Formats: sequence, C-alpha cells, structure tokens
Amino acid sequence: MKKREAVINRKTGETEIELKLELDGQGRANLETGVPFFEHMLTLFSRHGFFDLEINAEGDLPVDAHHLVEDVGLVLGDAFDEALGDKAGIRRYGSVILPMDEALVLVAVDLSGRPYLGFELPLGVSRLGNFETELVEEFLRAFVNRAKCTLHVRLLTGTNTHHIVEAAFKGLGRALDEAVGLDPRVEGIPSTKGVL
Repeated sequence: MKKREAVINRKTGETEIELKLELDGQGRANLETGVPFFEHMLTLFSRHGFFDLEINAEGDLPVDAHHLVEDVGLVLGDAFDEALGDKAGIRRYGSVILPMDEALVLVAVDLSGRPYLGFELPLGVSRLGNFETELVEEFLRAFVNRAKCTLHVRLLTGTNTHHIVEAAFKGLGRALDEAVGLDPRVEGIPSTKGVL
C-alpha cells in the first residue's frame, strides 16, 4: 500500500511552519511551536489518532499565539487533504463520545469535501498556560477549511476547561482515525456522486 503522508511548508510575515504527517502511523509526535499547552493537545491528537506528526513552527508569539495556532490548523488541514488523495477506500465518517473525568465531548467528522464547523464547546476559563482557549475554535475552523471536512464538536457535560479541551483533541484524533481508515468493503470513492 502506498504511504499516505504529506509534507507541507508555509511561510508568511507572521509564521513559518514545516509539518509532516503520516496517516497510518503509530501516534508519534515531535512538536516545536513555542506554545506548550497546544503541543500537549496535538500530542494527544496524534497519539489517539495513530498519526505520526512532526511540526516545527515559529510565529509572532510576543503578540500572542493566534496566528501560529490558526496557521498550524491550516497546514494540518492541507496535510490531511494531500495525504488522503482522492479518498478512495476510506470510511469517510468517524465519531466518538469521549470522556475525560467529568467532561464528555462528542466529536463527529465527515470527510465530505465541504468545510463546516459546528462548535458548541463552552469554555469557562480564558487561558490555559499561555494558550488562549478561544484559539481552540480558531484552530478547528482553520483545519476544516483546508481539510475540506464537516466537523461537529459538542460538550455534552463538564466544567473543567482543561478536561473539555483535552477531550476535544483526543476525540478529534479518534474520529479522524476512524474516518481515514481503509475499509475493504468500500469500492472507490465512498459517495454516490463518485467524488468527495
């Protein structure tokens, strides 16, 4: 089987990012972003999705982490889109309801070719370390726009912001692992249109 991987580079006046993704990996992450909480979440995403992920990112962090986090979302979305190719043989859909202590988060994805983010994840704390929690939505929106997928993330119950965000990132890894998985029963593109 051909390796499903991508290497993406992006350089702007605000950020410089090198990213390597292997979809059929072992969940290894090697990350340098300058935003420790974000790296922690992406490590969990990789581990629970069995994606091998390398990111070397620099940005205008003295301003804040907004540009870097958003641009990593864009590049990660580009990498998924490229690694999936024409999407032949994939399951396409993936979903999970993931618990993290008192938090329970639903994550559902459709690799439909149509970008949409349904985000209902109220976060009671504005910062976790040097990470502004509103950047979770910005990261996910950037990701879905470039990965061309529909993604719903919804808090079912929970109060601890760290637990809620962690459940969302782990859930995203699990749901995407299911969606990108190859199913021998799927012939060609998993759509009656014949294209995704």
